[in-house]
Amino acid sequence: MNENEFHTLADQTIEDIQDAIDESGADIDYEEVGGVLTLEFDNGSKIIFSKQPPAKQLWMAARSGGFHFDYHSDTGQWICDSGANEELYAMLSRLSSEQCEDSVTLASP
Repeated sequence: MNENEFHTLADQTIEDIQDAIDESGADIDYEEVGGVLTLEFDNGSKIIFSKQPPAKQLWMAARSGGFHFDYHSDTGQWICDSGANEELYAMLSRLSSEQCEDSVTLASP
C-alpha cells in the first residue's frame, strides 16, 4: 500500500467510526481534526485515534493503553498488532464499554 492509499483508507476508517458511533446510539461525543479523532465519554475519559503514515498504521490511545493497528487487505480489517490480534471495531467496542461503564457495540461497515 502506498502513502496515498493509506491516507484514503485511514480517512475512510475514521469516517466509518464516526458513523458507527452515530448508529449505535451510544452517548459518545467525537471530534475529528486533521486526521485525529477524539472520542469523549460522559465521565471525561477519551479514546484518541491518529494516523501514522510512516508505519501505515492507525494508533489508538485509551485509558488502558496504546494500541497499533495494521490493515490486512486479505480480510479488509484493521488488526491490533499486539496480544490477541483483536479487530479494531471489536476492541473499540470493548474499550468504549469499559470507559463509559455501559454496553457499547460499534459495528464495522
